[in-house]
Amino acid sequence: MEKVRRYLEPGPIVLVSSFWEGQRNIMAMGWHQVMAFSPSQLGCVISAGNHSFDMVRRSRECVINVPTTSLTDQVIGIGNSSGADTDKFKQFGLSAGEAREVSAPLIQECYANFEYRLVDDSLVDRYNFFIWEVVNAQAATSPEYAETLHYTGDGVFMVAGKIVSRREEFLPQML
Repeated sequence: MEKVRRYLEPGPIVLVSSFWEGQRNIMAMGWHQVMAFSPSQLGCVISAGNHSFDMVRRSRECVINVPTTSLTDQVIGIGNSSGADTDKFKQFGLSAGEAREVSAPLIQECYANFEYRLVDDSLVDRYNFFIWEVVNAQAATSPEYAETLHYTGDGVFMVAGKIVSRREEFLPQML
């Protein structure tokens, strides 16, 4: 029962960057869920005990950055340290880029950066569940499918695997 997440973890590890009252932070997050497609909304749980919790709750914005496997060591380090006493950008050699629509910095070394504003905080007090809406998005054009990390628990990660395309079979059904 305690290992269910190994089979159901929904997506890649992301790095959530935030900014509030002159402080910036990065946290690693493995649980997030697409909530709507247009406009794109994302739901996630951020523990109230996490340093980023108050920053994103007060600022009502963040950047969801998608790292590739080349940043595995940084992802693990970020996930195992607190922004309360560490500037994680400096500690892990990451470059803070200027976002277009939010105050939180983006992480330039990441494959994709999605700027979000909080659109629904009705579940935060009860479940620490935030619902965000994208206000700007950018992603690298190459490679088309990046190798991303997926956390399965107990310090074990999977790498996004082989790409299987069935567009020819799928698309006619969509018309």
